[in-house]
Amino acid sequence: MIITRQRLPLLFLFPYHYDTANHKAMTTLNTKKYKKQSIGGNLMDTQKSIEHFDYCYEKASSIFEEVRKVIIDKETVLLKVLMTILAKGHVLIDDVPGVGKTTLAVAFSKALHLEYHRLQFTPDILPSDIVGFSIYNKKTEDFEYKKGAAFCNLFLADEINRTSPKSQSALLELMEEGQVSIDGVTHVLPNPFFVIATQNPIGSIGTQLLPESQMDRFMSCLSMGYPSVANEIEILKGREYKNPLDEVQAISTIDDLLLIQSVVEKIYISDPIYQYIVNLANATRNHPMIRIGISPRGSLALMRMAKSAAFLKERDFVVPEDIKLIFSDVCAHRIVLDPKTKASGMTNAQVLSQILKNVNP
Repeated sequence: MIITRQRLPLLFLFPYHYDTANHKAMTTLNTKKYKKQSIGGNLMDTQKSIEHFDYCYEKASSIFEEVRKVIIDKETVLLKVLMTILAKGHVLIDDVPGVGKTTLAVAFSKALHLEYHRLQFTPDILPSDIVGFSIYNKKTEDFEYKKGAAFCNLFLADEINRTSPKSQSALLELMEEGQVSIDGVTHVLPNPFFVIATQNPIGSIGTQLLPESQMDRFMSCLSMGYPSVANEIEILKGREYKNPLDEVQAISTIDDLLLIQSVVEKIYISDPIYQYIVNLANATRNHPMIRIGISPRGSLALMRMAKSAAFLKERDFVVPEDIKLIFSDVCAHRIVLDPKTKASGMTNAQVLSQILKNVNP
């Protein structure tokens, strides 16, 4: 079921959805095989469930609009970060310094009303700074656990590639399991918990490349890029006498976010879509230009992000266009190209674009 509104859905901001006529044709003619056919099985079968879905969509739209006050002309990046959060994933922002990566994270934490911690990663950062440590208390004659910086809802790992591999690996269990074990005791992180990590793609002295195992933990890898001349002027004017972050209001609560995430989880995926995801993953594993293809974790991330894309398109089922929309963002950082392909100048995104063209839904 598709809800009709006066305004355009959020994902009309994306290139795949600029053509409203094509969208109408897609949603009315080509989606029957992707919908759930059983009566009572869809997310929006009843008026009550429609209202439930509608409430969650309105909240997601309001969050986007609130963050948009601060980050100018980066709607695509904002939406994909929001999609990752709703899909319970972690984001890696791979970009040069000063383009608004930290500002984006702070804006989302304020709009979502989340506890937010930021850690500037440097070579002297220790794993205990991230996950915490046990210290002996003379009064109680016992060890007490002191929480690390990661014990929050939104953890910003700033310039993650500037710290040691040992400290980078401290994030692995946190990101995958939502918990950490110290001295044999498991400590559970707050729910929700997600990481927004930043790194500078231009390597320099003191940087440590993230290993493939940790790159695979990030659901999406995005780049903000420089603003246009007109937008940079607008940024300068907007920050001349005030900080736009002060205007960001808490639009939702933690309970709202958990509710939206539960709705996104229930988005329906048909067998043809499952097959399409697996076919794309297999194509990366057997491609002559790719040395390491997408892992099953990558396929799961693609599925979850596609559900989030469908939700923001006001659908309760996934279509191939949802997969195409986020395929490169979810998979480009997970593959390793053949040395000859790298030497030729081709990028991960270009190779994945070829795969999208060759693999049909």
